Amino acid sequence: MKQLIGKDLRLAHRIYLVLAALFICSLVVSNLIFQKFFYWNPFGWFRFELSVGLLPYPITFLITDLVSEIYGRRKANDLVLAGIFASVFSLGIIHVADIAPAIPESAIQDDVFTKVFGATTLAVISSMMAYLFAQFVDIQIYHFWKRVTKGKMLWLRNNLSTFFSQFVDTMSVLLLLCYAGILSWDKFWPLLGAGFFFKVLVALFDTPLLYAGVYIFRRLFRLEQAQEIQID
Repeated sequence: MKQLIGKDLRLAHRIYLVLAALFICSLVVSNLIFQKFFYWNPFGWFRFELSVGLLPYPITFLITDLVSEIYGRRKANDLVLAGIFASVFSLGIIHVADIAPAIPESAIQDDVFTKVFGATTLAVISSMMAYLFAQFVDIQIYHFWKRVTKGKMLWLRNNLSTFFSQFVDTMSVLLLLCYAGILSWDKFWPLLGAGFFFKVLVALFDTPLLYAGVYIFRRLFRLEQAQEIQID
């Protein structure tokens, strides 16, 4: 663990705040837009059926892996807890907005607003439960492989932790949504397969981004391999 001082410490704090902002924004937005589903057929032989809420979600796992690698496990866990708090807080705002009666001149009337955001409470609770478990699993597996490989083979710990945690997250949230009646059970396996396959592809594509981020951090703060920085 490298203790930073002066300008380096202030810069590390600012970067952590930016990463936290991107992380929390991606998480909250994914919970707000999840009800829209789309299909994507990039290969011609496999049709993805996905919630648009999945689009910003992989960003959160990339950020937690980057924070885990550079700032350590504790700061990554802090990030997850901040994301949970932001999700709960956004729930409160949505609930107040939903019960506030719309005036006749309002462009969005109560029925439309409730239709769009009405399932958000249950969905966010379901998502948070699955997400909290998956993110902590991701962080634990990441640091396990970091110890085993002595800080080498970044691609291995990044992908193994993300693959497993993304499967846990996808399966958990779909189970909760199906039990709650938001999704029908006949959609469970297609959405699980498509969602997990999509996340695996994204995880493979984001590996170069993680390498680039780690490289920049190591050059910026003059870090040795597997060395972390302390900003407390």
